[in-house]
Amino acid sequence: MQKKDCFYLGKIVTKYSFRGELVIKLDTDEPELYADMDAVFIEMGSNLVPFFIERSLLQKGNQLRVKFEDIDSETDANTLLKLDIYLPLSLLPKLEGTKFYYHEVIGFTLTDTNCGLVGTIVGINDSTAQPLFEVQKDEIELLIPMIDDFIKKVNREKKDILVETPEGLIEMYLE
Repeated sequence: MQKKDCFYLGKIVTKYSFRGELVIKLDTDEPELYADMDAVFIEMGSNLVPFFIERSLLQKGNQLRVKFEDIDSETDANTLLKLDIYLPLSLLPKLEGTKFYYHEVIGFTLTDTNCGLVGTIVGINDSTAQPLFEVQKDEIELLIPMIDDFIKKVNREKKDILVETPEGLIEMYLE
């Protein structure tokens, strides 16, 4: 399995017991969707290695306590601490309406109700307080806030997102 075919699910944050149990902090708004997994991929170096789950228990918030097959001691568990967890993209729940996964909209066109065609979404910047669409229009990169009220329609068939941004936001990049 290659990383490009997977999505980031979370990180192993701590040991739970001396019998090799670990706690995964899930990076999701719906941790219950991942409470009964059979296996995950753990990033070890540049490889994704499958690990099979003997049992798991969803704990407070978004923490999942897991017992992996063949990880039977504290020493075994130490080798997995702080490693990232991935699942195949095919296991992502389908989203509808104006909800979308960041990786899903790369390559979509962004259209504004006031300005028309803005450009192509080339990335998502989620390192700021508010995630931003990174949109390429000719030689110019525009950063458009991903605010729910701005996003009016997501057309997956036409690969287009319709937004309604405040007057002047897009124009300030184009002047």
